[in-house]
Amino acid sequence: QVQLVESGGGLVQSGGSLKLACAVSGFRLDSYGIAWFRQAPGKEREGISCVSRNNGVTWYADAVKGRFTISKDNSKNTVYLQMASLKPEDTANYYCAADLYGCRSGSSGGDHSWLHWGQGTRVTVSS
Repeated sequence: QVQLVESGGGLVQSGGSLKLACAVSGFRLDSYGIAWFRQAPGKEREGISCVSRNNGVTWYADAVKGRFTISKDNSKNTVYLQMASLKPEDTANYYCAADLYGCRSGSSGGDHSWLHWGQGTRVTVSS
């Protein structure tokens, strides 16, 4: 069974940092592309970062570029999203997703492009 479990969310003040983790099981992390999505209250789910299977493509949405960093530790079967300089508008539920060919197009694309999803972790950034 393919599973992805996010962790690391919480409450942080504006300007602070959080590091999210996505622990994967049931598949080899180095065989799949990974993406981070988020969904803010009242908004559609949006892709914010992804990395392709062989790390040939790394992409960030404009809203997070320069502040967020995606990374993988294949030995630990874990993907990370380091978030810095957090803003209230970053408040959202954050999800990781996996797909065999994910991110190879050069961006995360729509959420329909990703087959496997975690349940999300909540990030709240106070003013």
